[in-house]
Amino acid sequence: MLKTKVLLTGNFGVGKTSLFQRFILSKFDERYLTTIGVKVDKKQVQLPEGIVEIFLWDVAGEVSQDKVPISYFLSAHGIIYVFDLTRPLTYQNIESDITYLKKLAPKATIKIVGNKKDLVTEEQIAQITASLNVPHDMVTSAKTGENVEDLFTKLASEMFKKLKR
Repeated sequence: MLKTKVLLTGNFGVGKTSLFQRFILSKFDERYLTTIGVKVDKKQVQLPEGIVEIFLWDVAGEVSQDKVPISYFLSAHGIIYVFDLTRPLTYQNIESDITYLKKLAPKATIKIVGNKKDLVTEEQIAQITASLNVPHDMVTSAKTGENVEDLFTKLASEMFKKLKR
């Protein structure tokens, strides 16, 4: 079994905690729950090549992270940068945020994810993702669960391959 540390990061209100709960507990809560500090839990992902145990860190707040200790990112194997498809403010600094994350955790596999897919049309998603200066990995809906398991399975697979080299 391969044990990995994965951080969920991004602006406040993008759905990090909802993705955390959907993946770990298979549930969704309509209430907005502000994360203070960090919340950690774990879940195993079964891959054809083996089991990956993901220790998932739900990190509060912003990426520019004067509020988030840099130490959270130490020894991270994966980072999921989440932005809100309904709020352009959450992805206007995506390029600099990703550059910053790569400096903090140069060996981490980074996934860029637009969340709240259930609130926008396919046309809007196409326009948003075309406007990004960095390639995104997928769009999810923590509410409906769409693409959430796929996100973590793909991340687990990429981390497994990278760490087993």
